[in-house]
Amino acid sequence: MNNLIKISLLFCALVFLKPTNSSAQNAKYKCMIQMTNYMGEGAYIVVSLIDAKSQYVKTLYVLGSDKKWYNSLKEWHKYYAKKPSNISAITGASLTGGDRSVSNIDIEKSKINAGFKLRFESAVEDKEYFVKDLEIPLTTETLSAKSEGTGFIRYVRFSPN
Repeated sequence: MNNLIKISLLFCALVFLKPTNSSAQNAKYKCMIQMTNYMGEGAYIVVSLIDAKSQYVKTLYVLGSDKKWYNSLKEWHKYYAKKPSNISAITGASLTGGDRSVSNIDIEKSKINAGFKLRFESAVEDKEYFVKDLEIPLTTETLSAKSEGTGFIRYVRFSPN
């Protein structure tokens, strides 16, 4: 009986204390986006993982939850329409001029320092669309630096979560 209890406790320890694959393989970052001061509607922004051939690999975060406006993010929407996925867990509110947002983003550790990029696309109703408002190499160096946008995004800063 004593051995049965020991075996049961060992089994429980192995099952419940074992780290999950996703947490062991992902790095968690806080991503702060500071918008420029513009007049108009809220910006829809998508953060994507891009490979060395500039192909979409994964959607990391979407700011703007009304799906009817996703087509304003033209390049990303082509990718998303081909491979629709449930992105509700990685979706937040759109941002207006001067706003700031902090979101949690999971990045596969194997993609860091491996030739991938992070692309921030932005679009505002009745205004411009920036396919590469910000595109940065996915390196430990750029994940610890402030990166300047070229459109509606003033800058982006990451910090380990």
